[in-house]
Amino acid sequence: MKFIIVDNQSGRSRAFTVNSFILGVTLAGLIGLPAAASYISYRLGVDEAAMIGEMVGNWRQVLKDQDQSIALARRDAQENAEASAVRLAKLQSRIVRLDALGERLTTIVKLDEGEFDFSQPPAVGGPESDDQNAAFSMPDYMTVLNRLSDDIESREQQLSVLETLLVDRKTQDDVFLAGRPVTKGWMSSRYGMRNDPFNGRRAWHSGVDFAGAEGSNVVTVAAGVVVFAGPRSGYGNMVEVNHGGNFSTRYGHHKELLVNVGDIVKKGQVVGLMGSSGRSTGPHVHFEVYKNGRVVDPSAYIHRASR
Repeated sequence: MKFIIVDNQSGRSRAFTVNSFILGVTLAGLIGLPAAASYISYRLGVDEAAMIGEMVGNWRQVLKDQDQSIALARRDAQENAEASAVRLAKLQSRIVRLDALGERLTTIVKLDEGEFDFSQPPAVGGPESDDQNAAFSMPDYMTVLNRLSDDIESREQQLSVLETLLVDRKTQDDVFLAGRPVTKGWMSSRYGMRNDPFNGRRAWHSGVDFAGAEGSNVVTVAAGVVVFAGPRSGYGNMVEVNHGGNFSTRYGHHKELLVNVGDIVKKGQVVGLMGSSGRSTGPHVHFEVYKNGRVVDPSAYIHRASR
């Protein structure tokens, strides 16, 4: 194909010939270049959008994972707080029990009132330390709770053992036969052979008599269970108390009985009022002690020192 180019100023012309194939390729290139550029731009935009979308998706997943982690941490913190609250409540209840146990022990051992006041913190003190700059690190909260729980448990066990020992000792003291069966009165007849007050003949007296004012209190010399309370031949109105350990005591000639069969009585408890019922010449109490089912001299127990 032949082309002629004319210069407008000089009027000269120039002619040249171009191969048709080369011209076609050139025109195709000129026409296709914008389309290719548009396509490339489109592809770059699509890839960039896909990349941005992928990044956004990744960030969203990271945020979701963080939200889940925060939720788990919050739940763990809430559970730990609830567990700590329950733990503290249990420790407080155990401390209340320790206070009650301490009050009971002070009563058992008869300590002076106010010597141990479990409603107040213990009195402590001392001079101020010169080392004010010593490093201090806050201990772990749960470690402190565990240590406090262990200390309370240890003291509970020790106090429980001490309470058992003291109660056993008090029980032994209560069933320990000692003392007189009257609060007021005097010994009017001893244990052993004597002249019978009704016929004057020599006869065996199986107990000790304490005379006093009619209606005076008759008390037990040890704790036990009432196994008889009522009239009995020769004894009048009589009370018999079983103290355990194969010991029992009898109290006769009451004007009035104040206990019934099956009653549990304490040491020194009033079981009746002194009288002259039965075979008696006046107001008194006939006191007998039985050991292993056999009567023994009560004097050894009357003059026995209380434990």
